[in-house]
Amino acid sequence: MPDVVHEAVHDLVRTREAFQEKIDAIEDAAQRLRRLDEQLRAIVLTWSMAPLVEAYQAMRGASFLVAVIFAAEVGDVRRFDNPPPLMAFLGLVPGERSTGDTVRRSSLTLAGNRRARRALVEAAWTYRYPARVSEALRVRLEGLPKAVRDIAWKAQIRLCARYRRLNAAGKKPPVVVAAIAREMAAFLWAIGQEVAPS
Repeated sequence: MPDVVHEAVHDLVRTREAFQEKIDAIEDAAQRLRRLDEQLRAIVLTWSMAPLVEAYQAMRGASFLVAVIFAAEVGDVRRFDNPPPLMAFLGLVPGERSTGDTVRRSSLTLAGNRRARRALVEAAWTYRYPARVSEALRVRLEGLPKAVRDIAWKAQIRLCARYRRLNAAGKKPPVVVAAIAREMAAFLWAIGQEVAPS
C-alpha cells in the first residue's frame, strides 16, 4: 500500500509541475502579445491610415486590432463606389447559380480577403448583446467627429436588432454572424467616407 501512495504523490507532483509550466508559458505568451500590441500602436501613429484606424474603432466590436487589419487589408474604402463591391471584395456575399429565370443563392463566396473577413466576423459576435456604449467604447469615441459617432451608434442599434431578429427566426449562429459582418462592412464604408487617410 505505501508504494501506491508514494506513486500517487509522485504523480501529483509531476502534474503540478506540468501545470505550472503551462501557466508560465501562457504568461510568457501574454507578455509577448502585450509587447507586440505596444509596437503596433507605435507604428500606427505614423501610418497614413491612422485616422481611419481611430475612426473605425467607433464601431462596437472593432477593437484596435480589428481596425488595423481592416485598414491594412482594404486600404482606402473610398475606392469602392458603394458598400456592395466592398462586401464582395471581402467575400461576404452569397454565391449565386442562375439559369434563365431561376436564381439560386448559396453560401458565402469566401472569394475575397480572408484576413479582413475573419476580423469582421469575429467583431460581429459582439452584436449578440443589447446596444449600449461600454466604458471602453466611450473612451474610443472621444475626439471623433459627430458624423462618425452617429454612424457607429446607428450601426449598433441596427445590428443588435438584426442579430436578435435573425436568431429568433431560427438562423444558425454562423449565418447570423456572417450577415452582421456584411452589414458591418457597409457601416465601416460609411465611416471611411467621413474620414480620409492623412
